[in-house]
This record gives sequence, C-alpha cells and structure tokens, in this order.
Amino acid sequence: MTSSDESAGGAVREEIISFYAKHEKIHPREVIGGFSKLRRITVFALLGIFYLAPWLSWDGRQAVLFDLPARKFYIWGLVLWPQDFIFLTWLLVLLGLSLFFFTALAGRLWCGYACPQTVWTEVFVWIEAWIEGDRNKRIKLDRAPWGFEKTLKKSTKQAIWVIFALWTGVTFVGFFVPVIDLMHGLAHLDVNGWPLFWILFYGGATYANAGFMREQVCKYMCPYARFQSAMFDRDTLIITYDQARGEPRGARSRHTPRSQDTLGDCVDCTVCVQVCPTGIDIRQGLQYECIACAACIDACDTVMDKVGYPRGLIRYTTQNAMDRQKTRLLRGRTLVYGLLLGLLFTVGVVGLLNRKTADLDVIRDRNALYRETVTDQIENVYLLRVLNKQMSPRTFRLTVEGLEGAVIDGGAPRWLVAGGEVYTTAIRLEAPAATIHGGHTVRFILTDDVSGQRLLAEKARFIAPP
Repeated sequence: MTSSDESAGGAVREEIISFYAKHEKIHPREVIGGFSKLRRITVFALLGIFYLAPWLSWDGRQAVLFDLPARKFYIWGLVLWPQDFIFLTWLLVLLGLSLFFFTALAGRLWCGYACPQTVWTEVFVWIEAWIEGDRNKRIKLDRAPWGFEKTLKKSTKQAIWVIFALWTGVTFVGFFVPVIDLMHGLAHLDVNGWPLFWILFYGGATYANAGFMREQVCKYMCPYARFQSAMFDRDTLIITYDQARGEPRGARSRHTPRSQDTLGDCVDCTVCVQVCPTGIDIRQGLQYECIACAACIDACDTVMDKVGYPRGLIRYTTQNAMDRQKTRLLRGRTLVYGLLLGLLFTVGVVGLLNRKTADLDVIRDRNALYRETVTDQIENVYLLRVLNKQMSPRTFRLTVEGLEGAVIDGGAPRWLVAGGEVYTTAIRLEAPAATIHGGHTVRFILTDDVSGQRLLAEKARFIAPP
C-alpha cells in the first residue's frame, strides 16, 4: 500500500506500508511441570503405538494390517471386510462426537495432547533442542553468520529430521503393506511405485509440517481452530489468565512484601509467552491460536513458586468461575454428548460382537428368464458367492424356502470354504411347471453344516411363465 504526505516545503513524500510481516520462527522454551509431563507421556504412548503396531504379530500374521488388495482389514483378532464398512462409519462418528464432547467439557484437549501435528512437532523440537541447545542458544545460532559450527549443527539436525520423517513414512505404509515384505524390498531396492510414493509423500508431509510449518498449520490451515468457539460456553474449561489478580503487572524485587506491593501478581517475566508453541500471549485473553497445551500454566506456576505467590495466576478454569459464578461441568450439552457417546459406543460394540461370520450374495442369471426342462420343471439359474469371514475353514449348506415344490438341482449343496475366502458357484433352482406361474420371491438359507446354525437368508426372484 502506498500513502502520500505533503511536507512543510510542499514536497510530496511517499511511504510504502506493508500489511504483511515476515514470519518469525518461534523457539519455544523448555518447561517442566505436571502438564508438560502429561504431554510427554501422551507423545511417547501415541508414537509407541504408531511405530510398534506394524511389527507385532497375531496368530501368525501382522497384528494390524489394512490389506487393500485382498480387501481384508486385520486389527488384532478382528478381521473386517468391505461388507463391514458400516463399522468404519461408526468409528468416524464416534471420534467426531468425542471431539465435540471433550471440547465442550475442557476445550482443545485434542489439539494440545493428541493431534498428530502437535505430537510430531514435539519430537522435531526435541531433536532441535538436543542438537542446537536451549531457546537462547537456538536464537543466537539462527542470528549468527554461517560458519563451521552453524553448518554442522544445522546439517546434523536436518539429517536426523529427514531420517525420522522417512521412517515415519515407512511405518505408515507398513499398515497397508506387510512391513516385513516392505523392509525386505527397501533393503534390496525393490519397491514398486505406490508404496515408494506414499513413503516419500507421508515422510515429506511430516518433515514439512513438523519441521518447518509447525504452529502455522494450527493457525492458518486447521479448520478446527476456526469453529472451536461454537463448542465453547461459559462453563467450558479453558486456559485463562486471572486478570483481576495479575494486573497491573510489573517487575519487582523478590523480597518486596506483598503488603507493600501495589502491583498485581504478574511480574511481567514473559515466560508464558516464551514457552508457547504458537507464540501467543495468554494474558491478552483466549485466542484461536491457543492449542491448550498448558505450557503457560506450568511456566507461570514455576515463576509464582520462585516469587512466593500462590499458583494459579494462569490456570484451567471457566468463564463463570472467573466471574465468581457457579460452574456446571455437567450440563445439557455435555450430558447429551455423553449419553450419545455411550449409546453409540454400546451399539457399535454389540454390533461388532454379533456381526455376521459369513456373507451370501445371490445374483440371478439375466441371460434367460427361465427354462422349461424335459421333466416338466421350470428352472432358474443363480450365481452364488459365499464368503467365510472366519479365519478357519467351514462347511456351509444351502437350502431354499418360500416357494412350494422348489428344489435345488442335486439336493441341498454343501461347500467347504477356506478361512477368509470367497467361494463362487452356480446353482439351478427347479419348481413344478403345473403349479408355478409368474414371479415369486424365494429365500436362500445358508447354514453352518457342523453346528446347524442358520446364518443368512438372502432373497431372490424366481420367474415362471405367466
């Protein structure tokens, strides 16, 4: 933007004003406290699950494997098929509703502790601090001219970042390709295009998001930061600066008695700003950039301990509590979310425990409506696909009902189907021509031949002359 200003001598002076500021890298300061310990535990737990799960075995196979070519999804002892897609929908709805519930209850817990962006950024910052030093040393190193020390540290950091990001990509692909086969292929430089593409893509995304973009993903790319306020109310637990207690802020001697101190409890040390991974000042009020990591709480409590003031100048609290009003954590919104979560979870678990262990598809042959046999029978042909969802072989028996006099050619057929396999066959269904006219609905019954349990009943149409 260009502005004009006329000086005293009549000359016109132009000034260029930019509305865009260069991004300044944030160097979060290390903090020690209860919330930081909880965040570290969460990071190690989530990354441990992510990196170890593909290497675990279950019943002679990879414990967690989403085998897309075979359309089988192994999750420990559970095997899901495309026909079980409803359970994926259930899981996504459950996770979405959980996000609403915990946000309404305690703010952005997901962002502060469990979001992949937060988790991997924590690791990349730890690597950076391990190589380059604490916050002050990192700032000094960035401002220093390039030399041997700076080149060595920066190169070492980048090399470790790249290795860690690529290993993350390999682990991600290991959930979809048997990880032992994948590692064998990588060792012999024999990996086809798609696995290699996803290793580089996911590794590159991890490197860029956690290594360089960091808080910019949360501030500018994540939609959750934009609509979080719609799920907040005055009873939502949020990270808040107690302005009434802290203001007016200012530095003072550590030995100044509180009775003689005219300032608030905030000593204006700015440590709460230095530890913030998004670079905000929580003393200016709740901002959408805040990811609720609670680093500022730990930092402020540490300072309060040093100056001998009570903790809690920055704390988890509600707006009602700040205004000295009653806080209700259990209220209409949280109760409804909680009841829906409980109901949805129960229905899903019951559905998983009682899901069908076999599947039957019946497709009527459309090349011919019917055929009249020499024995005065009307014959319809069907293509059957029998899926054994269990991992052990089973024998199935097929019968038909719903049409008087209808029999399957050759009697009630029996098939041995291997575990996790699909058996395809054609059958002929016959009915007396003298008593059957027009279209009828029949039901094919699939039964476990050993236990006699009726598993499925699939409807189909039987066509006869009018």
